[in-house]
Amino acid sequence: MLKKNWREVKYQSMIYLVKGGSKMNNLLTHVAGILQDKATTAVVWSGAGVAIPKAISCAEIIKRQFNIQHQVTKLTYKNVEEYWEPKVDELETIVVKRQIPVIHILLSTEELPDSNQLGYQCSLKKKFWEKEPSNNNSKQQSNKVKKPFKQKKPQIQA
Repeated sequence: MLKKNWREVKYQSMIYLVKGGSKMNNLLTHVAGILQDKATTAVVWSGAGVAIPKAISCAEIIKRQFNIQHQVTKLTYKNVEEYWEPKVDELETIVVKRQIPVIHILLSTEELPDSNQLGYQCSLKKKFWEKEPSNNNSKQQSNKVKKPFKQKKPQIQA
């Protein structure tokens, strides 16, 4: 289901399967080199199970580093069957069926054909909490952290 939708996309993309033991530095330098050479316009990060946080981190780092505007995130799962052979001959083989979560993150430097699909994010669009679309030329807000409101303590006069 997911793969059919992404195969319909008419541009060249690279797919990276992130595993739990993958070194982020190796993945990021490879993808950065490809994006700098403009060999591709899209990158798909995929991770399953314990590799999901690493896949998200890789996608976020590349998205910030190259100012990528378009993203599609899909969550799914894969079925895994494990067979456990008993050490004693009289026992039966145990079959364990599990569902492992999987994430696919598509990052594209070009606008995607279907911007209404579930999981689509565009940093150019108006955010739901904004009244107007963000404009980089408008007043820049200071980076000061505003302190929460504190109540004044009553002063005791002696």
